[in-house]
Amino acid sequence: MIQWLYAGGQEDSSVSAAIISISLVLISGFLMTRVTKKLRLPNVTAYIVAGILIGPYGLNIVPKPIIQGTGFLPDIALAFIAFSTGQFFKFDILKKNGAKVIIITLFEALLASIFVFILAFFILHLNLAFSIVLAALASATAPASTMMTIRQTGAKGDFVETLLQVVALDDIVGLIAYSVAISIAVHSATGDAFSIIRVFTPILTNAFVLFLGAVFGVLLTILLRPKTRSSDNRLIISVALLFAFCGICTILEISPLLGCMSMGTIYINFTEDDKLFKQLNYFSPPFLLMFFVRSGMSFDLQALVKTSGTIGSSPLILIGVLYFIIRIIGKYIGAFVGCLLVKKSKETRNYLGLALIPQAGVAIGLAALGARTLQGETGNALETIILASSVLYELIGPASAKLSLYLSKSYSKRLEEIVDVSNTTPDGKEKSQVELLIDRIQKIQQELPSHTLNEAEEAFTEAAEQHNIGFWGEVQKQNMKEILRKRKKL
Repeated sequence: MIQWLYAGGQEDSSVSAAIISISLVLISGFLMTRVTKKLRLPNVTAYIVAGILIGPYGLNIVPKPIIQGTGFLPDIALAFIAFSTGQFFKFDILKKNGAKVIIITLFEALLASIFVFILAFFILHLNLAFSIVLAALASATAPASTMMTIRQTGAKGDFVETLLQVVALDDIVGLIAYSVAISIAVHSATGDAFSIIRVFTPILTNAFVLFLGAVFGVLLTILLRPKTRSSDNRLIISVALLFAFCGICTILEISPLLGCMSMGTIYINFTEDDKLFKQLNYFSPPFLLMFFVRSGMSFDLQALVKTSGTIGSSPLILIGVLYFIIRIIGKYIGAFVGCLLVKKSKETRNYLGLALIPQAGVAIGLAALGARTLQGETGNALETIILASSVLYELIGPASAKLSLYLSKSYSKRLEEIVDVSNTTPDGKEKSQVELLIDRIQKIQQELPSHTLNEAEEAFTEAAEQHNIGFWGEVQKQNMKEILRKRKKL
């Protein structure tokens, strides 16, 4: 039906097709979560599978032009995710744990790159340009699926804080590694003289984005400072600034990730206002769902299995599979060694690497830039491998992240792990299982807050209530004015 509407060629038909497609994306993503919930998989996995099923390489329900026309969704989704991540970069925490997080990040990011480079250049004997860029891209991690998994589970604690800071810094390392790698790759492929300017230009560009994000953070702080500012207007202003920043980054052809992260960091440190982040977290799920479903719709399995899909003497399917495995090994070992060096807890050391598997967003964007720079067979192969592996990473990554959160005891659904009660009575007798159950239920009831909403829902509901109070207050004022006016006439 959607294909028929779009094929109609008329403007009304195209608009109808776009609206119905968005509705289908939202519904299919939701329905797939009903399936993955039974399998105890995160929602992100459901969204990507739904995208594969309804996309042009599945049932082909959503037309390709509509998918291409939603190219802005990754930037919008990354903006919300990055801004939310910024709240975890409080200056007092960074002073205390910053050095440890940097060491962990360097080890897990660079070790993954080193492992992939050894695989590509020394084992598969691929050309230097392809090998070094692929290795640089291996360092990047996707914060979106990790953030959504944390939000879904409600996980908290040192493991979660370390994970979020590592994931955020991870992309900074990835961007710098890519900047150096693409310069070396161009020199290797063209024979041009090695240029320091080519190395530092992307680095300086991203430094400028960080600075611009900080400026937007200060602007957001100023605009939201008045206490009379209503909650709905706070939400409108913050979304408007995030969208504006995304538009500027699109013009400059760079990712908004670092700048939005900087924006969130400045805001939380200047205001200590975490309620805005909770309101945005409650507002953003439809955008994130569409982003992940769209990622699934963009997955082209045929590009990997085509007989012509080779680079050097190695088929792309082999390179993709080995890249997929080796990067995971590099991430895990790097995170383990980094945590060991800075003396992190056993739970963080053993399970942090499991949460660093997802790869999308930044890696896909950089792969597209790399493909345009390298061009030809090498560029196409690079983008195909990153796109295909990113979908696979996003399918297993959220599940691995959820497993790591559970194993690290950052969240639990087992009653005996949620609250701690004594196994004996005051007189020293062993309590029965029924008595233990009653004690745990009573303790949970004592610890429950007075409301039943989570923090994000509470913040969003409060904003809605304030809006209603303001609206009906204004209505009452108008009614009183009307009554006074009529009295004057009498």
